[in-house]
Amino acid sequence: MRGFPSARKGQVIGLLGGSFDPAHAGHVHITRSALKRFGLDHVWWLVSPANPLKTRGPAPLAERMVAARRLMQHPRVLVTDLEARLGTFYTAQTLSALQRRYPGVRFVWLMGADNLTQFHRWQDWRWIMDHVAVGVLARPGDRISARLSKTARIYRHARLPKQAAHSLGRRQAPAWSFVNLPMSDQSSSAIRARGEWQ
Repeated sequence: MRGFPSARKGQVIGLLGGSFDPAHAGHVHITRSALKRFGLDHVWWLVSPANPLKTRGPAPLAERMVAARRLMQHPRVLVTDLEARLGTFYTAQTLSALQRRYPGVRFVWLMGADNLTQFHRWQDWRWIMDHVAVGVLARPGDRISARLSKTARIYRHARLPKQAAHSLGRRQAPAWSFVNLPMSDQSSSAIRARGEWQ
């Protein structure tokens, strides 16, 4: 599969999607934490061509990819442009395409708690919850609202206890885990506002 990363049947791969406009230390911290807390074999960053929930377009994909690869240095983490290669626009489309392309690989969708708060606004969000394990990493200020979110309430029966988070990737969906971490509160929008990303 030219241009696509390799993965073996039975591997557990975390997927961290976003515009990474720009990638920053918070993304790195979430990724390293997810590898440990959710028992992942690898994490793939999915640097998206665009974010359907944002009105302002991101910097060119090639620039964001270069910056992300420069920042994220880890032997078990791969920065990819898979959504551009697959031609998918929404997360559910991407996940469905990856499951077809990698039969037997177990994917875990990773996101910050801020995303869980508005996850019910995502295209086909119930399909995502029903077909892929989801690992939620708490960020400062988002813990309470995330736990009270529509998604958290509807899927409370599928939430793993804290001590079972490490087995998330081996669970049958729907399954999700919420872990509290001492998080970096750095954000891409704050970096852009300070003029640090050109």
